[in-house]
Amino acid sequence: MKAKMNRNAAKIINSLLSEPEQKGKYPRVVITEMHGNHAHYALTFDDPKEHDEIVQTDKDIPVLLDKRDEEWLDGVWIQFFYVPEEKFEITNPSKGWGHQHHH
Repeated sequence: MKAKMNRNAAKIINSLLSEPEQKGKYPRVVITEMHGNHAHYALTFDDPKEHDEIVQTDKDIPVLLDKRDEEWLDGVWIQFFYVPEEKFEITNPSKGWGHQHHH
């Protein structure tokens, strides 16, 4: 599987990973909701589980992706934007650009 992130997301995630409560954790992209032909995504921090693949992003930050959801998670793009408000936006371009979900 593959995942990528923009520079802003890498900066924020590295900052969050440096907090004591995140020690030893990995960022994880999860599917929060499914609607037939698209999914909603969120970012959490977690320990690896049995069905996880640790995927190295293009910014050298490993993320957890559940292999059971490979169809929807392979190719996710984690972005962070500062304007118009600070937020993560996680999309999967391989599933079409028409379904961008903000978290």
